[in-house]
Amino acid sequence: MSYTVTLESSGKTFHIKPSQTILEAALEAGITIPYGCMSGMCGSCKIKLESGDVMLEDYQESALSQEEKSAGLILSCQALATENITINIGEIEECDVIESKIIPIKVKSLEKLNRDVIKMMLKLPGGERLKFKAGQYIEFIMADNSRRAFSLANPPHQGLLELHLRLIEGGKFTQFVFNEMKEKSIHRIDAPIGQFYLRESEKPIIFVAGGTGFAPVKSVIEDMIFNNINRPIFLYRGVGKFEDLYMHDLSLEWSNTIDDFTYIPVSQNQSSNSIQMRIGLVHEAVLEDFKSFNNVQVYCCGAPGLVQIAFESFVKKGLPEDEFFADAFTFAPPKK
Repeated sequence: MSYTVTLESSGKTFHIKPSQTILEAALEAGITIPYGCMSGMCGSCKIKLESGDVMLEDYQESALSQEEKSAGLILSCQALATENITINIGEIEECDVIESKIIPIKVKSLEKLNRDVIKMMLKLPGGERLKFKAGQYIEFIMADNSRRAFSLANPPHQGLLELHLRLIEGGKFTQFVFNEMKEKSIHRIDAPIGQFYLRESEKPIIFVAGGTGFAPVKSVIEDMIFNNINRPIFLYRGVGKFEDLYMHDLSLEWSNTIDDFTYIPVSQNQSSNSIQMRIGLVHEAVLEDFKSFNNVQVYCCGAPGLVQIAFESFVKKGLPEDEFFADAFTFAPPKK
């Protein structure tokens, strides 16, 4: 038994089994829906249910508020159809879609950037180069077919793939990376994935990066430099303390060599280090500096809580909702 899913904008249809989520069935049918964590935590896969009924599996309220549910929004990664449905997934231009594929990769190098962040460089077979948009991510495919997602930190024109991985307490994969993974080891990835990439505009850009949320921002900025894309940039980096601020010198270099580039590091805690940092939460630093957001684009990367509060507070200050682009980092729960 299966149900029919109809896309309101195009009239296209695909079939969905009762055991499949809308996202799973859409991807199987070659339909592109923006998504991130696939576990109901980030909210990237929100779509509108126009007709029919679905059952929602477990999700975090920060990913889908009660107000959004009342407006007909659902999380496609957690929604099971219980009858024929019609959905609105928004407009995704065909030129924006790069089909993902499963490929083998070799670990070229592993380098600790600080006490709990490691830089991993990956090499594709035969000198191949992955086609992707700056800001997208890849998924490691584990032996049990579970997946772990990490943003690419390099621009597309570079051959090696660069990842920034933070050690997560109890995190199975990051513990493996920090303690067991070897250089030259072979793994499988699915890439590229994600809708976080630079949109054409002349508006100033506000980048808000929490922790390793700096990785996709680095990818986008370096791609802008390579392609001579000149727009005013404000880079806000949020960390718990100064010691968490990796690649600080690179951010400083950009601010010293790129016209109209402003770099603001923000720490939640006072540091004895001599570096000048704002103290507080990173989204609050942005709010202090901008009286209005009606003529900027915002690209925000970090934990779901940061993405949610940044979106809500910036929209209240005038940011059009469709000028906020986000990549929310979620983590697999530790095994008990």
